[in-house]
Amino acid sequence: MVKNLGLLNSVFNQFIAELRNVEVQGDRMRFRRNLERLGEVFAYEISKELEYEPTDISTPLGVATIPLLKSQPVLATILRAGLPMHQGMLNYFDHADNAFVSAYRKYDKNEDFSIRIEYLSSPELTGKVLILSDPMLATGASVVMALKELFALGTPSKVFVVSALASVEGIEYLKRNFSLADLSIYVGGIDDELTAQAYIVPGLGDAGDLAYGKKSD
Repeated sequence: MVKNLGLLNSVFNQFIAELRNVEVQGDRMRFRRNLERLGEVFAYEISKELEYEPTDISTPLGVATIPLLKSQPVLATILRAGLPMHQGMLNYFDHADNAFVSAYRKYDKNEDFSIRIEYLSSPELTGKVLILSDPMLATGASVVMALKELFALGTPSKVFVVSALASVEGIEYLKRNFSLADLSIYVGGIDDELTAQAYIVPGLGDAGDLAYGKKSD
């Protein structure tokens, strides 16, 4: 399943518009907050797909029966760009366990790149719902490699991939590597093109740099 929240008329698109807008991007705090707000909306939408059970809650005047999550998901993200969206999801799934993957592009002299993973921290995943967030799903290579590393720690019952923006190529790459019967993709928009350097067009630029400042090469 691929769910594009940007196709729905909601305030969600205001957050997407500000993330894309070069006149707004210069405010790093606002950029991070908009990614965080996307994470909150994604968390709410994904929560509709999870399993619940009726739970009795004692109030000052009696007992209320409320459907609550049967189990908490594991929230995973790819450092560093994924941190604001991850925080947004954590604002809603505030009892969730967390996983972090350090993945980056390693460029050679010809400006070609490969994906490297240097760090992984995660709880056991067998039977858990796994939600992996990364603001940009460009080629899809980072997400696929991160998922394969995470799956070495157990087989989740269900997997969600969450991105602010995705490319058609990135989504197709995920489809080729994983069955959509076991994996759902939530995005805020889908763009058609990638540059020669594998940046999404029109996209929004480098989400990590816009959130936290430029890094050295």
